[in-house]
Amino acid sequence: MEYRQLGASGLKVPALSFGAGTFAGKGELFGAWGDTDVAQARRLVDISLDAGVTMFDTADVYSDGASEEVLGQALKGRRDRALISTKAGLPTGDGPGDAGTSRPRLIKAVDDALRRLETDHIDLFQLHAFDAATPVEEVLSTLDDLVRAGKLRYVGVSNFSGWQLMKSLAAAERYGYPRYVAHQVYYSLVGRDYEWELMPLGLDQGVGAVVWSPLGWGRLTGRVRRGRPIPAGSRLHKTAAFGPPVADELLYTVVDALDEIAAETGRSVPQVALNWLLQRPTVSSVIIGARDESQLRENLGAIGWNLTPDQVARLDAAGSTTVPYPYYPYRRQEGFARLNPPLVGGVEF
Repeated sequence: MEYRQLGASGLKVPALSFGAGTFAGKGELFGAWGDTDVAQARRLVDISLDAGVTMFDTADVYSDGASEEVLGQALKGRRDRALISTKAGLPTGDGPGDAGTSRPRLIKAVDDALRRLETDHIDLFQLHAFDAATPVEEVLSTLDDLVRAGKLRYVGVSNFSGWQLMKSLAAAERYGYPRYVAHQVYYSLVGRDYEWELMPLGLDQGVGAVVWSPLGWGRLTGRVRRGRPIPAGSRLHKTAAFGPPVADELLYTVVDALDEIAAETGRSVPQVALNWLLQRPTVSSVIIGARDESQLRENLGAIGWNLTPDQVARLDAAGSTTVPYPYYPYRRQEGFARLNPPLVGGVEF
């Protein structure tokens, strides 16, 4: 396993992390993802740790907290070998205090997560969404207290826009609060919005990407193909409306390119898609999920080799789309492009 710095922090994380969204499996969305029980989760954790996958990601909204509970039980006896990443901020109930990142909500959310995970600290705690109703200074001062209390080690965010993240980083610098070192983002060959603004911000400010849904919400498994119906066992039948939309033609163009390169490399389609992500700027860790042992072992095959520059360029081209204003002039017009040259790794914004 390769280990990388998490943004501009001292924490080293595995290039692949394990996503526990399939643990417990309660409700319409998470029930479709998987229903891994404690015994099955322990086996998946065993395989992950043996492969060097030491970070496990979950959230309070995953199966109404049951994912955290299953993960905590699966890690019993080897908590010191693992990094726990969890999130809070999305609604967990209908009450006025059941959503957002106000001071009382954050304190309760952290204490509840610690109880469910059966641990005394969280290695990486992320805000699951931006709370426009709570001043960023209140959020950061609360996180500062929780870090000083030893309950949190590092803090990050998830699904923030560029201005929301930059405003928070500026406030942290102004008042000496903990800086966000991670941004858990959606990024895949069929979902490259991250590159437009958040990737340049991450490079500039030292914020590492922790990538969720790297296979495009289950579309890049190799089973969804041009001219064929979605396979009967695909979770897309029940969950497509919850995830990022993808145009059919873009998906099929990317899958065609993945097929070609999979044949060249002797790797599977998802392994190629994951390896492409692992070579992108700012990416600290890619979260892989698995409903069973075979899925996990296949995804672990994305590590230990690299696509060639030519193969990366072909995948880049297959997944390229026209970016929105104000980004497209920097790709189309020479004067703009000269002011903002391509980023490392050939990624442009």
